[in-house]
Amino acid sequence: MSTPGKSILLVDDDQEIRELLDIYLTRAGFQVRTVGDGAGFREALDGDASDLLILDVMLPDEDGFSLCRWVRQHPRFAQIPIIMLTASSDEADRIIGLELGADDYLGKPFSPRELLARIKALLRRAQFANTSWGNEVLAFEEWRLNTVTHRLFHTDGEEVILSGADFALLKLFLDNPQQILDRDTIGNATRGRDLMPLDRIVDMAVSRLRQRLRDTDKPPRLIRTVRGSGYQLAAQVSSGNDL
Repeated sequence: MSTPGKSILLVDDDQEIRELLDIYLTRAGFQVRTVGDGAGFREALDGDASDLLILDVMLPDEDGFSLCRWVRQHPRFAQIPIIMLTASSDEADRIIGLELGADDYLGKPFSPRELLARIKALLRRAQFANTSWGNEVLAFEEWRLNTVTHRLFHTDGEEVILSGADFALLKLFLDNPQQILDRDTIGNATRGRDLMPLDRIVDMAVSRLRQRLRDTDKPPRLIRTVRGSGYQLAAQVSSGNDL
C-alpha cells in the first residue's frame, strides 16, 4: 500500500519515543505529528485531520483511555483508526482500550517495525472500508446501515456512531448473513492482520458491536456465538436506497 500523504498523530509523554517514531515513520513515507500530553493531542487533532492515531495509555494530564473515548464520541473523528500503546504485561489496559473503540494495541517495549506493520494493516482496512459498496443501504432487523456514509440508524430514529472497526465488522457480518465466521477471518477483515495466540481483540470487537446493536440478551439474538467455530449474524439482510 502506498503511504505518501497519510498523516499520523502520536501522543506519548516519552520524548525519546516521540523522536524515534517521528524519524522512523517519516522515513516510511508518513506525515507525522507528535505531542506529549492530552491537551496537545486534542488541539492537534482539532486543527488538522489525521489518517491514524497512536495513543499512549499513560500521559501526564489525562490517560489515553479518555482520549480514545473523546475521539469515538465525535462523528468527525469516529472512524479514524486508533492504536493504543500499553504496558506489555497489563491485559486490563488492552481490554479497556478495545472496549472504548481502539482498533489495535501494542505493548511496550515494542519494535518500530511491528508498529509500522500494524499501521499499514489498519490503513489498508480503512481504504477498503471507504470503497463504494454498490447498494448504499443495508437493512436488517430494526437497523439500517448506509455503507457510503457509515451511518447506522435504528427504526426508532436513534443514530449510532460507528468507529472504523465497528463498521468493518458489521459490514462483514452483513455481507455474510447466516454464515459462521471464524476469528481469523474476522481479524483479517477488521484489523488487516492475523491474530496472535490468546489475542482477544475479535471477541472484544464483537462484544462492542453487540452493545451498539442493543444485542444484549443472554444468549445474544443477533450475533450468535458458535462455540469452537466463531460468530454468526442470525438476521436477514436486504438492500435499498432509502436512508
